[in-house]
Amino acid sequence: MAQVKITQTKSVIDRPENQKRIIKALGLRKMNHSVVHESTPQIEGMIRKVNHLVTTEKI
Repeated sequence: MAQVKITQTKSVIDRPENQKRIIKALGLRKMNHSVVHESTPQIEGMIRKVNHLVTTEKI
């Protein structure tokens, strides 16, 4: 299955609690931190919810 690299590019300060939880659930801790996940429908949905805070690239 394809993988996706997710990098947090913006801060979660002054963001709704659900967006903070999604960032944490993706495994992102701070700005410019990157993680690699399998590209599943669940992960894609989480990325769509916080796409204004992260950048993604297919691996």
